[in-house]
Amino acid sequence: MSGPELSVILFAFNEEENIAPVLLELREWLSKHEPSSEIVFVDDGSSDGTSTEASQALAGASHQLLRHEGNRGIGAALKTGVRSAKGEWVTFLPADGQIAPDAIGSLRDAAARDRSEVVFSVYDHRDDGLHRKVLSAGVRALIFLVHGVRMKSDGPYLFRKSLFDADQLVPDTFFLNFEFPIRILGAAVPTTVVTIACRPRRSGVSKSTGLKRIYGVAQDLFELRIRRMKESRGRAA
Repeated sequence: MSGPELSVILFAFNEEENIAPVLLELREWLSKHEPSSEIVFVDDGSSDGTSTEASQALAGASHQLLRHEGNRGIGAALKTGVRSAKGEWVTFLPADGQIAPDAIGSLRDAAARDRSEVVFSVYDHRDDGLHRKVLSAGVRALIFLVHGVRMKSDGPYLFRKSLFDADQLVPDTFFLNFEFPIRILGAAVPTTVVTIACRPRRSGVSKSTGLKRIYGVAQDLFELRIRRMKESRGRAA
């Protein structure tokens, strides 16, 4: 039998309260709209019952359940998921329930309509506070100054698996979600952007934000610039 057309990666760290309802909502949506799909669940070193809850919620569905022994970061979880994904197309969702599964439909529709190889998403509304909005605008400006691309990417994105080189993408942190779009836009891959809704977390607090991580993006951007320059010289040699 042929493999799934779409792989949906869902990664989590200590999301015991959220994971079952999030996965069940995803399963229901995929069964109606993307029957040729799989769920790739990555537990990024949770110390609570996240894996147990996920295993129970995924019973009977087409899925893979993967686990890191320790908490390695969003980038590492995404790379683990992509390496194992069997679908030609890949996307991902957070485990906090902020992004409804119908966002996948918006991404898939845009890829078919615009013949895009990658579809990025931005939020229609997200109350992050003035401070974070200013920082976000500053990061986007810095991306343009350092890498020469105008990036519009807030949430999940859809891509052909063949475009995602997990060995080339160094970051294990959230910065991977800057590096991959920068590389795609720099390579002039056909892309498009859709707007999706962002809901409040079902429970708990975010573990992927914080000033230290935001401030570290500038250093990561310059390090990526150096890596890309070395890669370019290596191809030219």
